[in-house]
Amino acid sequence: MKITSTNIIGRQPLIEALTQGEQLERIFIQKNASGEGIEQIKLLAQQLQIPINSVPLEKLNSMTRYNHQGVVGINSIIQYHELQESIDNIIRSGEVPLFIMLDGITDVRNIGAIARTALCCGAQIMIIPDKGIGAINEDAMKSSAGALQKIIVCRVNSLLKAVDTLHLNDIKVFTSEMKASVKVFELDFNQPACIVVGSEDKGIQPYITKAADVQFTIPMLGKFDSFNVGIAAGITLFEASKQRMGI
Repeated sequence: MKITSTNIIGRQPLIEALTQGEQLERIFIQKNASGEGIEQIKLLAQQLQIPINSVPLEKLNSMTRYNHQGVVGINSIIQYHELQESIDNIIRSGEVPLFIMLDGITDVRNIGAIARTALCCGAQIMIIPDKGIGAINEDAMKSSAGALQKIIVCRVNSLLKAVDTLHLNDIKVFTSEMKASVKVFELDFNQPACIVVGSEDKGIQPYITKAADVQFTIPMLGKFDSFNVGIAAGITLFEASKQRMGI
């Protein structure tokens, strides 16, 4: 067993890291793994909202030449934050909340680009789910030009619960919808707001759209399907920053 700069290898080292609350990006567990420590690792990971990937033995062997005992943990390159605590800090600082929520975005370059744009446009928090999203890895960090280490990233186990938390704090939730009647420039971004962007193939999950306060669309002149999700997020975030700057 060995702990490296990027991996935590072996059951006991991983249990110790999880018990100490160490930030992990995700955990890989061998399919059908059982025995001492496996259930404890799964329970601790669930409590800390750390994604678990069930993978074949060959995957783990390709990740390390050490005796991994069927488990490898990947250290996170960023610090994750608790959503309510982060909201409290933003409000306490006197800022008007402007957040971005990512639903099902798996392209790490899009994640990085959105984080960069969000930070440039004055957004304070990026909310991501613990599953169904690309890993925040070196490629995402490169695409973000380091923004992922500056914007507050909150990883949650339920985007729907996160929407409820936003509503409890009087933060409006806006989701994009191609057939919506409200145009993006008709939204009021001077109020506390969170913009939700979805994957390019599936879009925003219906239950998130239903829970949102307003559905909006970005008008297009060209006869084409839609904007790239990173571009759509950039257009919407720029509209928010434009309104807040009084332009």
